[in-house]
Order: sequence, then C-alpha cells, then structure tokens
Amino acid sequence: MKKQNIIKMRSFLTMIFFAAIITSCKKDKVDTNPTAHKINQSENLVIPGVIDLPSNLPAGNSRVATYYAEGVQKYKSQAKAGSPGVFEWVFVAPLADLYDVTGKKIGTHAAGPHWTLSPADSIFAQHFSPAKTAPSPDINSVDWLLLMPKSGKIPTGFFKDVAYIQRIATSGGKAPATAPMSESATVEVPYTAIYRFTKKN
Repeated sequence: MKKQNIIKMRSFLTMIFFAAIITSCKKDKVDTNPTAHKINQSENLVIPGVIDLPSNLPAGNSRVATYYAEGVQKYKSQAKAGSPGVFEWVFVAPLADLYDVTGKKIGTHAAGPHWTLSPADSIFAQHFSPAKTAPSPDINSVDWLLLMPKSGKIPTGFFKDVAYIQRIATSGGKAPATAPMSESATVEVPYTAIYRFTKKN
C-alpha cells in the first residue's frame, strides 16, 4: 500500500512539473505575427452604417482582400481663408506599406488614393457623393471611410472586380492640433489602418 502511494505521488508530481513547463512556455511565447492579430481583430468590429456595405441582394458581396497598412498621412500648410497671417493644415496624401495576414509586405498605398501590389495589380479610389465617412472610435485617429473605384481608372489584375474599399480600425494619422507657423510647413503623421476590398457577387 505504501509503495502504491509513493508511485501515485511521483505521478502526481510529474504531472505538475510538465504542467508548469507548458504554462511557462505559453507565457514566454511571443506573438510573431502581430499583423494577423490586427486583421483578425478587425473582423469583430462593429461597422457604422454610413460606411457599411450595401447588401446588394440577392447575390450579396464577397471580400477580395483585407490588408493592414502602416505609414503616414501627409499634410501641408495653407493660408486660412479670411484670416491673414493664419495657417491651417490640409491633407495631401497617404504613404503606407500594405501587409497581408501572414505579415508579408505585399504592396503600397499612396496618393490618388491608390493601392498597388504590382504594376499589373492596382486600384484608384474616390469618395461617394456625398462622402461616406465615420469618426474613428479613437478621437486621435483619422476617420473610417467607404470608397468606390475612381471614375476613368479601371481597377486592374487582382483588384479588377472590386466595387468597395473600406478603411477601418484606424490609429493615428490626424493633422496636428497646433496650427502651422508658416505657409511652407509640412508634416507626416504616423498611422495604421485596415483596408478591405470587396466585390459584388
């Protein structure tokens, strides 16, 4: 009986030892793909109605791609109308790298606005009329948007059937709260966002 108790105790201690090792490994584990985490988190966001996709029934819509963007929003100074000697920031263009869910850089986002994966895969966008925008839940971040392909610029390659582009989950990118001191001032404000590309079925 005593021998059986010793064996049971050893088994119990062995289980505790291995459980402690597993727990320690989990704690020490580093997220090697933060891009996937950010894209996956964005799937749980509540999308404001003004930038949500139309239902397009009966066939609906299909997501073509979802990318994480990291870069800057560029602003320049201009004279404020009716206020001599006073300047304000005006938006110029974005400049960002695009990453897929594996964390691989697969393209760029720049003036136009446009998104490019290769010379054969690109799309330009424009606002709807009236513009479809929603404030970011983070007051220090640029708005969420719903855009459409730009008139006269046919999407190519991978983007050829895209009908909607959404910018969501923004962080940063807003123009500085402090007005520029001169008309020649420029600034680049770091930002990140999720871009969704969707087609009609």
